[in-house]
Amino acid sequence: MSTLIEVKNLSRQFGALCVVDDVTFSLDKGEVLGFLGPNGAGKSTTMKMICGNLTPTVGEIKIGGYDIIDQPKLAKAELGFLPEIPPLYPDLTVDEFLFYCAKLHGLKNTAIKKAVEQGKEKCGLSDTGSRLITNLSKGYQQRVGIAQAILHSPSVIILDEPTVGLDPIQILEIRQLIRELGQQHSVILSTHILPEVQQSCSRVQIIHQGKLVLNESVEGLTQQMSSSSLILRCRQQADINTLQNLAHVDTIDTLEPYRYRIHHAQDVNLAEVIAELAVNKGWGLLELTPEKHDMEHIFLSMTQQADNNE
Repeated sequence: MSTLIEVKNLSRQFGALCVVDDVTFSLDKGEVLGFLGPNGAGKSTTMKMICGNLTPTVGEIKIGGYDIIDQPKLAKAELGFLPEIPPLYPDLTVDEFLFYCAKLHGLKNTAIKKAVEQGKEKCGLSDTGSRLITNLSKGYQQRVGIAQAILHSPSVIILDEPTVGLDPIQILEIRQLIRELGQQHSVILSTHILPEVQQSCSRVQIIHQGKLVLNESVEGLTQQMSSSSLILRCRQQADINTLQNLAHVDTIDTLEPYRYRIHHAQDVNLAEVIAELAVNKGWGLLELTPEKHDMEHIFLSMTQQADNNE
């Protein structure tokens, strides 16, 4: 089966407040999906519904072909979940905690020791088995949380804000771990941190005010980020046809009266040509600014566009 998660028309309301609004997406085998959005956008609520911790108001969720409502045990057996706050027992050692989690996952006694050793090895915990969890750094506690999520070799691993509260070195280590997990499992990474998606994911979705506003491969986003545009603002109306006929100009968006976004071919500098044209035509040049299409720009563009459409 290539499609491991199917989410159709998913919504969740708390009273009159709609936190997740008609969300539909799928996750294929081998994908690392970045689920991106500002705080309060509905990321964690969506993750909780996928994991069966929260019942949808409307919608359907299938994990490995099993409906999360009708066949919860079979569906949840395909999942490993790390919530934003790792569910650790600080007074247990790493080994004690992971053995306990392996039993909760339903592993047989003969398979538990091997699963725990493999989980520790994958998460860089091989030398920490006898240490109390309370004495571990935040980064290593996060690793223990990830280890408990993969003990039963699930098809899908869901990580909710896995690097929150970590220092820069710990963040780099966890991102590397996520990339390695993506080679053997499908992963959903819920985050509001833009570089996390660029460095760890193969596909990205942006959720804003409960609605999906972007579903794109990281390669597609990279292409968008390498595209080129200029912001032109004049004192009076510019002639769009004249601008459109310039060599290397692709499209022109009118942002507001007398202000335009001019998309043009990559590696071509049109600023001087457009400035000269605006002066010669007497448009009253007020602004000519190159735009950088980084991940932050795209994120803000998507969320602002969603706000404007409401």
